[in-house]
Amino acid sequence: MQTEVKNKTGMTNNIAELAQEFELKPGQVFGVLDEFGIEHDGSTFEADPDTLELVRDALTEHLGSKEIVLRPNPTPRDIAAALGVSQSDVQKALLTKLKVMATLTTSLKADVAEKLAQLFDSTVRWADAPKPKMGPTAAVNGAARKSGAQPRPPVVTIMGHVDHGKTSLLDYIRKTNVASREHGGITQHIGAYQVELPEGKITFLDTPGHAAFTNMRARGAQVTDIAILVVAADDGVMPQTIEAIQHIQSAEVPMIVAVNKIDKAGANPERVLTQLPEYNVIPEAFGGQVITAPVSAVTGEGVPHLLEMVLLQAEVMDLRADAKAKLEGVVIEAKLEKGRGPVATVLIQNGTLRIGDSIVAGQTYGKIKAMTDYRGEKLTEAGPSTPAEILGLSEVPQAGDRIEIQSDERSAREVAQSRVDDERARTIVVKARGITLRDYRNLIQEEGLKELPLIIKADVQGSVEAVKGMLEKVRNDEVETKIMSSGVGSITESDVLLASASNAIVVGFNVKPEPGAKHEAERHKVEIRTYTIIYELIEDIEAAAKGMLEPKFEEQYLGTAEVRQRLQFSKKGVIAGCYITDGKVTRNAMVRVSRGKEVIHEGRVATLRHFKDDVREVTLGMECGVTFEGWEEFAQGDTFEAYEMVQVNA
Repeated sequence: MQTEVKNKTGMTNNIAELAQEFELKPGQVFGVLDEFGIEHDGSTFEADPDTLELVRDALTEHLGSKEIVLRPNPTPRDIAAALGVSQSDVQKALLTKLKVMATLTTSLKADVAEKLAQLFDSTVRWADAPKPKMGPTAAVNGAARKSGAQPRPPVVTIMGHVDHGKTSLLDYIRKTNVASREHGGITQHIGAYQVELPEGKITFLDTPGHAAFTNMRARGAQVTDIAILVVAADDGVMPQTIEAIQHIQSAEVPMIVAVNKIDKAGANPERVLTQLPEYNVIPEAFGGQVITAPVSAVTGEGVPHLLEMVLLQAEVMDLRADAKAKLEGVVIEAKLEKGRGPVATVLIQNGTLRIGDSIVAGQTYGKIKAMTDYRGEKLTEAGPSTPAEILGLSEVPQAGDRIEIQSDERSAREVAQSRVDDERARTIVVKARGITLRDYRNLIQEEGLKELPLIIKADVQGSVEAVKGMLEKVRNDEVETKIMSSGVGSITESDVLLASASNAIVVGFNVKPEPGAKHEAERHKVEIRTYTIIYELIEDIEAAAKGMLEPKFEEQYLGTAEVRQRLQFSKKGVIAGCYITDGKVTRNAMVRVSRGKEVIHEGRVATLRHFKDDVREVTLGMECGVTFEGWEEFAQGDTFEAYEMVQVNA
């Protein structure tokens, strides 16, 4: 029986220490924390004393038991962690005993997971499924809920392969003719549209589908609440479909798959459903959590059901915003138009933007002179989840820039100018750098990063699988590698843009980056590493993962000394005349002073002298004079043990 607890902010608790105390595996502690809905980073969690007591009671129940706690749709990696066995043993049992082929990240059905646990003499207790991830807008939603704000329309991005019917689907929904106005019927820019349905409003972002516009598609995934992945039933999963999946998963937003063109001859929706699990997208029909909807953008078949699923998902996510709160928004796209000047498409996330407001967007500023919706109709104000095109900015802003409101245009100009000056100074002082393997140590200390995201490219599929297999084993108790994408061929612009969106490193084996990819890597400050020897690749990644570990220190014994005389000097204070009975004593060593069997002081050696000379160390059988930092209460006959703290995971 599960107990609901509130995870109040409290003391930080160490998972490894709890596991050792209760003689459990860390995976079993993870299961108990998941059961209570307590978030953790793999090594620590925060809980107030009452919550911690409940956790400890639950851990006590596990003493001597072989029960593991799993969330729905666990992967072999999850089960291995919970059981405390190696991942290879779990995969071997799946293949040889249960005849199930699965990668480490494949979601398993409940009966398979239970049978697998039984093979390791354990039983499964199922925890509640985690709540849907809210994506980058979660902080805005959380603040809005606290203020008692009203439900807002969901922001939905439509993504997928070129010519799979994304714009045609949106065209049918809004009953307009957007597709006919695009060059060749292909969307050439990010469009933001809001439609009003009987069930409620939905804001759509229509992103391009082909590889040349991967950067725009990444922007769409970063501001959306829900992503609709459009896959043609007569074509199946294609290269840009895979890229779209990667961007959605990187943005951590719920996904709904629309299987389009079911009206065409040769359409095979079931084939699409069987392809999706290869990319860790498990449809509900296969026991997963990804909603799928067969639709036709031509006849409209299945579209009402798709919209119903979007609104249902939005209801589960409890999206809220406060129209009276401080303005929060983001630039979706911007351009310079002849006769109009800088024009920006913005999406309001919280608060309300009005004509006459003075705003700052990145390094640009301005006073809103005009505002229109996607149909070109004038607006006087735009509330939460409303897309609007605005005029009045001093320059063209960058897509992704945050919008902030200021009291007047002068204040806005000063803020924007200070940002320009800061950027110029930073560029002059030190060239901007993106994420590199050396940077991850700093990220661990500053942001608590516990994953090393990688994008893998190799010359042939066999090399890809070999590199992936070896890199998936590069992990430790605190850090593990996360392969965002892998494929065959040279490193492309698309790979670099995905790396930029997910703070990943691009690793190439027997391949080189394309000229365009090199340019994008320099522009986005993405590190590309290429190798011709697989063991050098693995060693570098292992070193990076090891360097990301929190420093762990171990006491290393140096030696023991006996205080034989207490010497008083007027200038130097009190000195302990000592004899080294074992090992050695070094300057600045840590010491533990004992009188009989009682430890009376722990501190550090301040000075160390042999006769009249200051020395670094004194060894067995030698006499020396010692002073201790901030302590002089020693006496003849005391003994002290010298030791140093050595980092054991360096």
